[in-house]
Amino acid sequence: MSSAVLDPSIPALDEVIAPVASFDDIDLPAELRRAVDGLGFTIPSPIQAQAIPLLLAGRDITGVAQTGTGKTAAFGLPLLNAVDAETRGVQALVLTPTRELAMQVSEAISTFAQHVRNLSIVTVYGGAPFLPQKSALARGAQVVVGTPGRVIDHLERHTLDLSNVRFLVLDEADEMLRMGFAEDVDRILSESPRSRQTALFSATMPSAIRKVAQTHMNNPIDITVEGGARATTTVEQTYAVVPFRQKVDVLGRVLQMQGAGEKAPASIIFVRTKSACDEVAMDLSARGIAAASLNGDVAQKDREKIVEKLRSGAIDVLVATDVAARGLDVERIGLVVNFDAPREAETYTHRIGRTGRAGRTGKALTFFTPREIFQVRVIERVTGAKLTQITPPTAADVAKHRTASVLAGAAQRVQGERIEDFRTMLTSFSEQQGVSIYDMAAALLATAAGDDGSRIVEIPQETFRRDHDAPRGGGRSDSRGERGGRFDREPAGRFGRSERPERGDRTRPEPRRARTDGPAGPKWRVAVGRNHGVRPAGIVGAITGEGGINGRDLGRIDIFDTYSVVEIASPLSTAAVGKIAMATVSGQKLRIRREQA
Repeated sequence: MSSAVLDPSIPALDEVIAPVASFDDIDLPAELRRAVDGLGFTIPSPIQAQAIPLLLAGRDITGVAQTGTGKTAAFGLPLLNAVDAETRGVQALVLTPTRELAMQVSEAISTFAQHVRNLSIVTVYGGAPFLPQKSALARGAQVVVGTPGRVIDHLERHTLDLSNVRFLVLDEADEMLRMGFAEDVDRILSESPRSRQTALFSATMPSAIRKVAQTHMNNPIDITVEGGARATTTVEQTYAVVPFRQKVDVLGRVLQMQGAGEKAPASIIFVRTKSACDEVAMDLSARGIAAASLNGDVAQKDREKIVEKLRSGAIDVLVATDVAARGLDVERIGLVVNFDAPREAETYTHRIGRTGRAGRTGKALTFFTPREIFQVRVIERVTGAKLTQITPPTAADVAKHRTASVLAGAAQRVQGERIEDFRTMLTSFSEQQGVSIYDMAAALLATAAGDDGSRIVEIPQETFRRDHDAPRGGGRSDSRGERGGRFDREPAGRFGRSERPERGDRTRPEPRRARTDGPAGPKWRVAVGRNHGVRPAGIVGAITGEGGINGRDLGRIDIFDTYSVVEIASPLSTAAVGKIAMATVSGQKLRIRREQA
């Protein structure tokens, strides 16, 4: 560690206050104390108990802790204690690897500072307009939370001055270095005062992080806490052997067993490619599942709306690529599905870490094709976890689940008002039709459960082979994956040998067509097309989300250069048309209108 001489006012190591047992033992300003009490904080988490007293004492720290252990409060409260709200200008800087994490940290710090007058917190990250950030900084913000790349942009344009920074935080430092921000972080630290106080938090402490601490920190004190329960111990990990062409059908059934609504757990579906991301989301929407896609092509403004809808329960399923899901922390997530098996053990751990956080429990399900089954043993050896094979739910299982849900709701409705009126109508109608009241009730139950009486086609159970029947592959692939954490090459994509349609598809004058399972209906034109980079999933998500209709009511979608035509079987009210018209996809308002015959 650095041998820099500490300020005499900073206590020596043996004088530093010991970890605290209660927030009552922490000497915080009245404004922060009021916020802590309002948030219901009583017993600090292990990282808070150790970090807060040290940081309040003026020490630099390096903290090894997982996401979800209370790190933000651990550095956020001391950070606010170090800032003078009556003095304009940047006094505290928090660096995060992703814009999603930057927004989460900024929101948390704002909550802690809700009773602090005249304090301004600005979040800066790429993918968002530069000028509003510039204006906010010019007004004298005291706290800046941002990503390294955008912070460098502001430094180079002289819109950010770090000369008066008192408190600097590196959050998820290992992730920042892994993403290639090492030079940016080094430069930012070099351009801030050496006398500043620094807190570095990381899930791991590799040599590169140690070097940062040795170079840029003042005698940091090391803190290591267990993340409560590791992701691999708080997540029920399962897998299923699913032929490639049956993945979407199986996924739909898995999600239909999850339920829906604000109180139901949300799900994240991980896929490898952007094209698969949109296609899977569209397929799920067509099955009546409230799903949205999140990949690198989604504009930041749209990303924020999608994540907020996931948090609020407006959507239940997010289909995402690994890059797009970085920094995503949504408490509702109860299930992670690896639609495409990850190619690296590290990726697997990162994915399932989206659930089962901060002591909560979650579930993870991974689809392996028969050719990929050897990866199960690789994951188990690298992560030290045990994966349990399951047989995916059948259509009959889904029907039983829906029926049970309807019956549960009916049992509650029986206790409500006006049930006698409906009993009278049911009895009268049954007599008129010459049908027994029991058959009529059974038909109503089937309709409510979504069973229209058509024949259920089941996937043969022999398709989902058990461990001892499935090919494991050679030992060479196994050992290579175990040593390096990397799996064998991925199989062919959704379009066979390639991850995209024929090359000529992009230049043909004909429209790009997508077919949902919905019925044909009146055609509607939306003002977004191929030239805007639109994908069918974006159109489906906007229309179903804003119009309040089911994805099953959408038919064929024809995407032309400057517009698209959508078949919508469900009637749209004037209010729904107005909401859809103002919705944006790929940065363009839909401006929906009926297509002339």
